[in-house]
Amino acid sequence: MILVALLLAGAVLAAVHHAEVIAHRVGEPFGSLVLAVAVTVIEVALIVSLMISGGAQTGALARDTVFAAVMITCNGIVGLSLLTVTLKRRIAAFNAEGTGTALATVATLSTLSLVLPTFTTSAQGPAFSPAQLGFAAVVSLALYGLFVLTQTVRHRDYFLPVQAEGRPPAEEEHAPRPSGRTALTSLGMLLVALVSVVGLAKVEPPVIETAVSAAGLPQAVVGVVIALLVLLPETIAAIRAARRDQVQISLNLALGSAMVSIGLTIPAIAVASIWLDGPLLLGLGGTHMVLLALTVVVSTLTVVPGRATLLQSGVHLVLFASFLSLAVSP
Repeated sequence: MILVALLLAGAVLAAVHHAEVIAHRVGEPFGSLVLAVAVTVIEVALIVSLMISGGAQTGALARDTVFAAVMITCNGIVGLSLLTVTLKRRIAAFNAEGTGTALATVATLSTLSLVLPTFTTSAQGPAFSPAQLGFAAVVSLALYGLFVLTQTVRHRDYFLPVQAEGRPPAEEEHAPRPSGRTALTSLGMLLVALVSVVGLAKVEPPVIETAVSAAGLPQAVVGVVIALLVLLPETIAAIRAARRDQVQISLNLALGSAMVSIGLTIPAIAVASIWLDGPLLLGLGGTHMVLLALTVVVSTLTVVPGRATLLQSGVHLVLFASFLSLAVSP
């Protein structure tokens, strides 16, 4: 079990690393799409593998995983990034226009995909009808594509790092662009890593589910474990960027990862649900909706000034700790 878990974690890290190499080579906006597709393949592989093995009992796994990803990114990664910068520089400065745009997209996607199913009446339980699910999938893809266009083409300057005074840095440091041979090698290794993830996903998720059940924890903890595994590379990259005083890059990674988890994973799961048995439960319960609403409000107050302090990092980390506590003991 431990060996398979280590191999799976290594395959995830390798896949994201090689996707980043390819993304750097091809440039934007195609680079963001390569990385997003790689992350989506990993997340969907883990979710679908568990849903196939667990049957109808895992109908809420996609919801639990996507919601966990939102909490991890918007509170965990954002909180750690702000904490890293504010302990060193006292003030964390970022571009409020770009970060606010990303936050608005995440809030909209989260509400449409995770809140509305609780209140719709066309299907029994917190689920969409087939027509509603199809609409949610198309809208999620459209919003994600529009955000990629905004971030990489039309308003790219909104997502560049700024200094503490709010001005763009005088010079940007860019890593040398990988050669074509290096990019092709990374493409081959990316395919190998993704195939490895999909293969190991058939072995490891049932083990995770068994371990969670043996520990007497709620089934939703499985989704939290999957989200933590998938978001591990982004978390490491965001903290590294924060240590270099590039908090804007950390926020881009955090909110971008949340968008990928909703904007691409939900459509992929919607297509996979055609062949899966049992309902696809996407609607959140009351407790999780309160956490989501509080996260959106706090994140908005953090983003609007374009500057954050140690207190704001602490608020986000407390929200993340609350989510973990309620996941273990609802």
